[in-house]
Amino acid sequence: MASLRKENEEDDEFRRAVADAKPLAPRRRAEPHRRRISPLPKQRLRDERAVLAESLGPLNLDDAIDSGNELAYLGEGLGRDVLRKLRRGHWVVEDELDLHGMNRHMAAIGVTEFLRHCRQRRLGCVRIIHGKGRGSHQREPVLKGLLRKWLVRQDVLAFSQAPAAQGGSGAVLVLLKS
Repeated sequence: MASLRKENEEDDEFRRAVADAKPLAPRRRAEPHRRRISPLPKQRLRDERAVLAESLGPLNLDDAIDSGNELAYLGEGLGRDVLRKLRRGHWVVEDELDLHGMNRHMAAIGVTEFLRHCRQRRLGCVRIIHGKGRGSHQREPVLKGLLRKWLVRQDVLAFSQAPAAQGGSGAVLVLLKS
């Protein structure tokens, strides 16, 4: 009860202190209308551009091969259009070998046997999945570099990194000699 009485006394004291106060005159000028500009998500835009550029890959096949990142080979006497068609998935993949979980030695034997078996069956285009190396010690594709050496030694017309829908940088399409 005492606290209620104290609050009433404070209210009365405040009213007496501001009893002769007058309201301020309204301003005679209009406030300018400021349209708020929405902030630009610059980092998100940069991220989206980077993802788009990565999904499109190199601008042309020559840039990709010259960069050294793409697994590609073209046998002597063949035109660049063969490699371009292979990279775009022009030929039907007739068989595939998955090297996941294999060490270098097992993979080398597996690739040699697989290609020999495919030549016996007179297959034209095959896919070898080497993986992206996420399970390796340095998280880099170990078998990808070795596969380049192994395939050049075989009877191969051409090979190229597979299109994104068929494994992308984790797989290679191989065009075999008939």
